[in-house]
Amino acid sequence: MTYLLLAATVTPSEQNFSREAGRETAMAKDILGEAGLHFDELNKLRVLDPEVTQQTIELKEECKDFVDKIGQFQKIVGGLIELVDQLAKEAENEKMKAIGARNLLKSIAKQREAQQQQLQALIAEKKMQLER
Repeated sequence: MTYLLLAATVTPSEQNFSREAGRETAMAKDILGEAGLHFDELNKLRVLDPEVTQQTIELKEECKDFVDKIGQFQKIVGGLIELVDQLAKEAENEKMKAIGARNLLKSIAKQREAQQQQLQALIAEKKMQLER
């Protein structure tokens, strides 16, 4: 692994950069780029390429939007599940009422049959009494 150490001193008379100094700066940026170091828009030294950094930021924002949408989806689905549960309970209650009404109807029919048999027995008994 090769390490590169850059040292630069600038005197007040050298503040006017020439074309050669610009080439040296570009070469230094290229060498740093090859070493995996890059300058950002504020001329701060960064390990990541600015393009990769921008893509990372965009991905982070998209992930945040995705997580927000998933949260909204979970809320909607939660409300839907509650509504379906409520409807299921109401349907179960109506089902129980219908079963109860059917059982009551069957018991009333049985009571009528029993009452009819009692009345027929009473009629038969009265006929026997009349015949005597």
